[in-house]
Amino acid sequence: MKSKTTSILLTLTLLGFTGSQVMAAVTSEEAEQLGDTLTPMGAEKAGSEDGVIPAWDGGITAPPSGYSVGMHHPDPFAEDQPVAVITAQNMGEYAAYLTDGHKALLQTYPDTYKMKVYPTRRSASYPQDVYDATKSNAINAHLTGEGAGVAGARIGAPFPIPQRAEEVMWNHLMRYRGVGASRTITQAAPNRRGNYTLVEFSDKFLFNYGDAASNAEEENILLYLLQTVVAPARLAGSILLVHETLDQIKEPRRAWTYNTGQRRVRRAPNVAYDNPGTASDGMRTSDQFDMFNGALDRYDWKLLGKREVLVPYNSYKLHSDSIKVSDILQPLHINQELPRYERHRVWVVEATLKDGTRHIYARRTFYLDEDSWQILVVEQYDGRGELWRVSEGFAVNYYEVPCLWTTMEVHTDLQAGRYLAIGMDNELEPYDFSTQLSPADFTPANLRRQGVR
Repeated sequence: MKSKTTSILLTLTLLGFTGSQVMAAVTSEEAEQLGDTLTPMGAEKAGSEDGVIPAWDGGITAPPSGYSVGMHHPDPFAEDQPVAVITAQNMGEYAAYLTDGHKALLQTYPDTYKMKVYPTRRSASYPQDVYDATKSNAINAHLTGEGAGVAGARIGAPFPIPQRAEEVMWNHLMRYRGVGASRTITQAAPNRRGNYTLVEFSDKFLFNYGDAASNAEEENILLYLLQTVVAPARLAGSILLVHETLDQIKEPRRAWTYNTGQRRVRRAPNVAYDNPGTASDGMRTSDQFDMFNGALDRYDWKLLGKREVLVPYNSYKLHSDSIKVSDILQPLHINQELPRYERHRVWVVEATLKDGTRHIYARRTFYLDEDSWQILVVEQYDGRGELWRVSEGFAVNYYEVPCLWTTMEVHTDLQAGRYLAIGMDNELEPYDFSTQLSPADFTPANLRRQGVR
């Protein structure tokens, strides 16, 4: 049976509506599906027809026995065994559930790349106030400026019953990840031989939109980010400060950098779009951080509907403190013994570069988890229409919050035979969601005080 959401999309298509014409929120009657036939976040509550995708039963509602805050998160599904191992030799049997990106990875590295498929666990869960806010958003939230911003939303997913591609993307941009968070992570871009230099970051986030005490819409601040490079020594001390605006056309992202060589704080308007990511060796763009961030204005967006596909999920092995970074990183791609793939329903969004605008990616395809709105896979194409880079977001449920967020992102360059891995905290402290932060911690003046080198 088709979901109400699917029916809405079909009706809009038959009536000939285009993405730019559909702006209204859903009706109160439609919103009543949330928590009924739909999960509180807007996913189909029922499982798949063949039973591979189970019904959502609330996700992880309590941490595993023995867990205490401050630990790396134990795998709640550690006893699960793979139900299939996909290789270049048998991928045809699973073609219907493979993204084009994963097909390309299997074909590009036929001797080493594989996908270990596990039972599907719909682990995504959120606090009750996020669910309550999401139901209210369904009726009240709406796009502004032809999709450039959002109004009428607070805390939860703004568009749990989306009617256009921009709404789906805003659900990712505004997804709940607690209020304050800090983390120390590493990044590496191995060369074809597997040699790499680890870059260590100290990140602090204040998710202004997720804070019930703030007024993100009036302030036009979605979140704050303070990122300090800790290592290697030649880069250590550089700091990036970002004020991410809710409507980036009305007011572009505000960013500043502290440069250790100059010992000065400077505005950084280029920290956006396709400018290279910090210390990434040119292996990702600024707007690939967190799988996608920033303004939507350089692309035409198209909602392709839903699919059942194999995606990285419940990636607790990659998060574990029982392995080292050196266990993950290897030549050409990460160690494929560690990722866990499951079949999930995802929203598929296609972005095509607008005429007269510039970006190194001429087309991008996004696969977003229906249970969490987390982007899990992205395919990026060059100007010739060739698949260039494949991005994977390896997510876990941080069950002390709870929320679903990545523990690691990998951006694989098929043409260069290299990849960038970011987010590894295996040999460091895990994410800390108890961090007490305020907007005063994210000012240029505070950035100057922190710039000690």
